[in-house]
Amino acid sequence: MIDVYKKCNLCPRNCLIDRTKTLGYCKATDKVKVARSALHHFEEPSISGNNGSGTIFFSNCNLKCCYCQNKEISTDGFGKEITIERLSEMMLELEEKHANNINLVTPTHYVPSIIEAIKLARSKGLSIPIIYNTSGYESVETLKLLEGYIDIYLTDFKYSDNKLGKDLSKCPNYFEVASKALDEMYRQTGKNKFNDNGLMTKGIIVRCLVLPTKSDDAKKIIDYLYKKYQDNIYLSIMNQYTPVNFIKDYPYLNKTISEDEYNDVIDYAIDLGIKNAYMQEGGTCSESFIPSFDLEGV
Repeated sequence: MIDVYKKCNLCPRNCLIDRTKTLGYCKATDKVKVARSALHHFEEPSISGNNGSGTIFFSNCNLKCCYCQNKEISTDGFGKEITIERLSEMMLELEEKHANNINLVTPTHYVPSIIEAIKLARSKGLSIPIIYNTSGYESVETLKLLEGYIDIYLTDFKYSDNKLGKDLSKCPNYFEVASKALDEMYRQTGKNKFNDNGLMTKGIIVRCLVLPTKSDDAKKIIDYLYKKYQDNIYLSIMNQYTPVNFIKDYPYLNKTISEDEYNDVIDYAIDLGIKNAYMQEGGTCSESFIPSFDLEGV
């Protein structure tokens, strides 16, 4: 499976380059690079719980979102190269710290290595759920490789309007790609399942980040998701957009969303009849919610 890196088609960019010799769109080599491995307490309640989610932040990304709050690792590539064996050890170390789950953040471009690490960790006793935490810009073929290894998909659904995807993430076909990817995720997991402590053990949470002045696009996403999946998946409607860099070309991104904008989206979801959804209270749009990428646990 590692041979995929020699003609990489892991994501919809389909670069088909040899990552052992050169770099494609995501700028990742064939070696896994990680920026942080630690307990994280700011995910959805059914993910973080009391103990925290065992979060592994991977370096590089197949999107180029101009507003990315993790630009240091996603675009600039900060992190440390590690072996598959070390990745498996990190999973076990997080379980030893009583993590509720293993949360793989931006993992797309390392899928073959991640699968091998999960196999190795499970052979040594790893027993907590595995979360695939993704931008939603995924290849169905790559997702199929993950069947049986991933318990929970924690996925963004960023745009209904493909022009927004092209402008803000250099991704002209986001809606079509993300829709097909979500279909595959749902095929694998089915309806959400929880344990007696209210922690998710199987299923899907779809995140919808409301961008400033773009509440109408968020409503279209919510409408699409509810009509297709009803309450069989959970939605996470987020107000935490944080402007971390000045964006000259799209000045509307240089501010947080207003309370009225966010409440308008929440009211729309309620009026649709959505029951299984998370919402955020004020104060989430703060840089204090952005992790420190300091190689902790790596």
